Amino acid sequence: MSRDALALEDLSAVADAIAARRVTSVAATEACLARIESWQPRTNAFLRLDKDRALAQAAAMDREIAAGTRRGPLHGVPMAHKDMYYREGALSTGGSGIRRNWHAPVTATVLQKLDAAGVVELGFLNMAEFAAGPTGHNVHHGHCRNPWDGTRVTGGSSSGSGASVAARMVYGALGSDTGGSIRLPAAACGVVGMKATYGRVSRAGALARSWSLDHVGPLTRTVRDNARLLAVLAGHDANDSTTSEKPVPDYESLLDGGVSGFRIGLALPDDGPAPLDAQVGAAVQAAADTLGRQGAKITPLTLPDFTALYRCAEVMVKCEAAAMHRPWMEKHPEAYANQVRTRMEAGFFIPATQYIDALRLRAHFVTEFLAKMDGLDAVLLPSIPFPIPTIEETDVESQGGPATLAMVGRFTGLTRPFNTLGIPALSLPCGFDANGMPIGLQLVGRPFDEATLYRIGHAYQGVTDFHRKVPA
Repeated sequence: MSRDALALEDLSAVADAIAARRVTSVAATEACLARIESWQPRTNAFLRLDKDRALAQAAAMDREIAAGTRRGPLHGVPMAHKDMYYREGALSTGGSGIRRNWHAPVTATVLQKLDAAGVVELGFLNMAEFAAGPTGHNVHHGHCRNPWDGTRVTGGSSSGSGASVAARMVYGALGSDTGGSIRLPAAACGVVGMKATYGRVSRAGALARSWSLDHVGPLTRTVRDNARLLAVLAGHDANDSTTSEKPVPDYESLLDGGVSGFRIGLALPDDGPAPLDAQVGAAVQAAADTLGRQGAKITPLTLPDFTALYRCAEVMVKCEAAAMHRPWMEKHPEAYANQVRTRMEAGFFIPATQYIDALRLRAHFVTEFLAKMDGLDAVLLPSIPFPIPTIEETDVESQGGPATLAMVGRFTGLTRPFNTLGIPALSLPCGFDANGMPIGLQLVGRPFDEATLYRIGHAYQGVTDFHRKVPA
């Protein structure tokens, strides 16, 4: 197999080939490094790349395979991660200028799990400053650019994760999601991203954005890859008191079986915080029709009014970010991008009673939404409600103005509600717009029922090829 052909393989296929000794981890790593050499100048997806360390790790994984040892279903697979996951003694910037030279005192639990699984770490990826931005802009390290069109945004804040997976520089990557930061880059870059249930994956050793809303999760090329990766990441962690003790299913083993008899609610909102573009609506409707032809029962669904829920999320993220960043903001306010600083500063002026009310109302919103899901296995809706815009027209720092701010604000109109609800949401590609940019659909499910979302997504990818398209 040629180097480029190997780089284009899925994570699961490469992992299985390494296990069968048809391919070496070193060869897979070299294939990724060759793609990075070609695509990094076009995307600015990586902040740090450690070739020597990665090749040494890969060689060690090959020696283990030769000795009859396989650590698990990810053994020898090269990956890279959003630059907010700590590795003890290593640089970790959080996409900021403040932490440009900061070294982590601990290793994140999810990285420990990937280490134990035999994953090869290529480096760390670009992201919005302190995970505070839905587009992929970064004034400190340079904006991340979409592999499909370098003038357009990647989605954020896990910008480098989406771009690197889409450009086939890595087989998978970790992102994080506070208001859509896994699903937005997945949708904008044409890959798969899972925001699992709140508490399903440990956040210990990961830079926080909002303790109440943060989720950790994977971005991959296929649903199968994503299911395999989440099974390794998920589970209770004594270092994160919010993690659940519920057993973790073998998601990959539950993928098959189709969707016949599944009941899926189709939501195509035409008003509220995220009015829907016709191209996006048509692509999501076509995806629903495809699932319907496979035996799923598609039912039109009107979503609850998310206005109050969205405002509660704004209160939570602003207050928690202000509390977290107070020491830095008092000493180095100039070190922040203007729009990041002003969003965080707003938290200092929100009354504590309003913050407590926002937390208290979460249970009501969850009950309300699950009542809407009564009789349904999942809800289908868009990930981003409009075609992917350019970097220039969404650049708040240079453009400013109400129109720019409004467009950026609409990015999370259909993703942020599910962070507040804490329920699982999966984004996967379902088409392309008139500009040749990906369109993403979103599947939303019941708490801790990621398996159903994966099964629906896998069935959809079994009869479509949008996830097979690769940027030229």
